[in-house]
Amino acid sequence: MVHSEAAAADVLVAGAGPVGLTAAAELRRRGISCRIVDRLPARLPYAKAVGIQPRTLEIWDRMGFVRAALEAAVPMRGQLTYVNGVEQPRLDLVLPPEVPYRFAALPQYETERIIEGFLEGFGTRVERGSELVSFVQDADGVTCRLTTPAGEEEVRTRFLVGCDGAHSVVRKGLGLAFEGGAFPEEYMLADVELDWDLPYGYAVRAMHHDAGGAVDDVLVCIPLPGACRYRVSMSVPPELSTAAPTGADAVAHGLEGGRAPELRHIQAVVDRMSPQPATASALRWSSVFRISHRLVDRYGRGRVFVAGDAAHIHPPTGAQGMNTGIQDAWNLAWKLALAVEGAGAPGLLASYDAERRPVGQEVVGRTVRQAAEGVQADPEDADTLMMRQAQLLVGYRGSPLVQADPDDGDGAGAGPRPGDRAPDCGGLSGHIAAYPMRLYDLLRGREHMLLLYGPGPELDGLAELASVVRGHAPGRVEVCAILAEAGPEAEADAGRAAPVPVYRDGRGEFARMYGVREPAAFVVRPDGYLGARLCPPTLSGLEAHFSAVFGSGS
Repeated sequence: MVHSEAAAADVLVAGAGPVGLTAAAELRRRGISCRIVDRLPARLPYAKAVGIQPRTLEIWDRMGFVRAALEAAVPMRGQLTYVNGVEQPRLDLVLPPEVPYRFAALPQYETERIIEGFLEGFGTRVERGSELVSFVQDADGVTCRLTTPAGEEEVRTRFLVGCDGAHSVVRKGLGLAFEGGAFPEEYMLADVELDWDLPYGYAVRAMHHDAGGAVDDVLVCIPLPGACRYRVSMSVPPELSTAAPTGADAVAHGLEGGRAPELRHIQAVVDRMSPQPATASALRWSSVFRISHRLVDRYGRGRVFVAGDAAHIHPPTGAQGMNTGIQDAWNLAWKLALAVEGAGAPGLLASYDAERRPVGQEVVGRTVRQAAEGVQADPEDADTLMMRQAQLLVGYRGSPLVQADPDDGDGAGAGPRPGDRAPDCGGLSGHIAAYPMRLYDLLRGREHMLLLYGPGPELDGLAELASVVRGHAPGRVEVCAILAEAGPEAEADAGRAAPVPVYRDGRGEFARMYGVREPAAFVVRPDGYLGARLCPPTLSGLEAHFSAVFGSGS
């Protein structure tokens, strides 16, 4: 066995799907040494997870590569539904105008290509054909055993992140419970072209109900980049059906090898279920898959963590799985970076489970319910349902890492609260740029950001607040001021009074979106969530919040 001390890293990521790549890319973007291994010799050319939620695009914006994704993806405008051949009301995917991104579709291999290219910009490549087979952790680190093309290798690392899928070696090595169940049905997936003339950018869901009202046949088509190209899913024919795997460790979830449907199998379902005559052609890939629903009892132990399918699996309804996993990885990565640098408070890493496991639990429950009853069965108004499907309502209220929601009197019921997603807004102007900016332009690529809001040209105590923040976490928190009304002279005076960037909320969008009329302070975390909201800003409030994140010695 080769002992690879020279090739050791602060973090080892097992699995190079979208979740593992996100974790590695975010760690490297923060300057943390990282290795990422994957047992496959090459990226798979399969259009598995294809739905990209608006929240994921916000994450990629913050990381710095959203443009590549936008140029490669196609828009998801809505869904056309047919029951027993009868068209149902059209579902249009509509979001409020202040949300910067809409729904998109992108094959998983393209998502992986884009993130992998971004990761390589930091000098880190996926180690293909290398698999984590076991690990042992102690108080100081994790000893990992790998099988690689060159043989066995033992690697010492400070932390291990398991993004190695539904059959995770990391999850099993931690001894985590993975409770849930499996759906008895099998399905076919395929990547084909369909020569119909249905509206561009719309998914198609065609169902057949038997005499008792149960669904006994289904065809789902998700648009992909390319003319008339779709990823289709449908019930498997009897000739391709097999028994589900059994055994204590069996997890019946994902693609199954050895049974690739042919174009004739796809065409038979299209002939039965398509809302208009269509021919399937140009078969690029096909497979049979099963669906389970499971959730781990905890997202990590000690120095080892799980994310994505290693932590939660569920039906693909609403394209929630990959997107939820990407958010797992992002939430964990910025906390690991602080821990590696010795700058995190003692409870920082424990907050990963506290924040993300409730999200996984909600997503598993919701997708199982929607798979059985349909998306429209959720007891929410249409606007709330759309925001939830876009993952824009994911939040961490009550997390030990965010400020307790204060009863701040004036405006207490308006705007986002600590633990909520920090919304975007437009109409911000600075001293030099002659065009309006978005708030997300100010946040892109940054760590913790303290936004100080004032309704006029002055912000009392700005210099003192900025000094306290910088003293608590040197180089880890940036500060900027947003003024409601100020001319160029007043902005310049404010900038001279406190050496922080000053922007003007000329259209009042920040005040409206954040529900403020009086001086206020907002701490935006690296993952785009509010860590604290202080109305009015206080030194003690800021000190208490940053102590929970960075500890008292940072």
